[in-house]
Amino acid sequence: MQQIDFMQVGGFQVGQAQDEKAGTGVTVLLFDECAPAGVDIRGGGPASRETPLLAPVADAAGLHALVLSGGSAFGLDAAGGVMRFLEERGIGFDTGITPVPLVAQSCIFDLAIGDKSVRPDGAMAYRACENASRTELALGCVGGGMGATVGKFCGAPYAMKSGIGAYAVQAGEIRVGAIVVVNALGDIFDVDTGRQIAGLRAENGHGLRSTEEQMYAGIETARNPFSANKTATNTTIGAIVTNAAFSKAELTRVASMAHNGFARAIRPVHTTADGDSIYACSVGHEKADLNAVATLASYVMAKAIGCGVRAARDGFGLPCAQTLGTV
Repeated sequence: MQQIDFMQVGGFQVGQAQDEKAGTGVTVLLFDECAPAGVDIRGGGPASRETPLLAPVADAAGLHALVLSGGSAFGLDAAGGVMRFLEERGIGFDTGITPVPLVAQSCIFDLAIGDKSVRPDGAMAYRACENASRTELALGCVGGGMGATVGKFCGAPYAMKSGIGAYAVQAGEIRVGAIVVVNALGDIFDVDTGRQIAGLRAENGHGLRSTEEQMYAGIETARNPFSANKTATNTTIGAIVTNAAFSKAELTRVASMAHNGFARAIRPVHTTADGDSIYACSVGHEKADLNAVATLASYVMAKAIGCGVRAARDGFGLPCAQTLGTV
């Protein structure tokens, strides 16, 4: 197994656009062909669009595009811009009248960062499609990761800036990659060392402390994570992309096992304040063992989460891991 660039998985383009002042943005994966896909949503508060298309019993063959954005549920408007971009190019499900692009989307909650009245919309997503590349992928505070933050259990004064990350590997002819917007309530850990690299900052603002310990200390007190402070609204969203050929049902299993990567790199995870969602998409025709690919999916997702933290920069009054010296 060797590390490769995420874009080397092949079979897709990635485009991004953002409003740096408002602190929000959108990342779009445009597939060369309608890509079989599955999804597994674990968090208690997701903002998503067209995920029923990916049910194994649904007739849809897969997706033409996948959108990862900010804006919470307001940001779901962005998919319309992707649909317009694809329809103009004759891409979509052939209805005999007009092609209908199959576009799924998940959003993070980034309204507490920057300007809450500005959200990704169709125009921003259309620009992202125009920016799409097969070789270039900016990481950190760009696209859907523009407003991403972590370590929010005790509120904004102790949170950190995060972003979008990606990681990929190749084993034989099989390529497996992950792209993820890291916007977690909890702390972030390096999957290889187990060391905390981001999350809840110490009371003096300079080091790190454990979100889990803070939660346990208040275990006898009921807490509404959405009203406790303005930044305790989260969601980490991402996708696995592989050149292995799998059905929607099999890809749903890949997405499910990829959540192990969330659990290895984020603690706590899958809370009622999160809308954690992972897609899995097949962009190739290589034969592969399902369990091996799904196990790799867990690892590359955990590595991509670390990448999203390491690539972030300071913003909106929040320090990044590089500034804090934790990576």
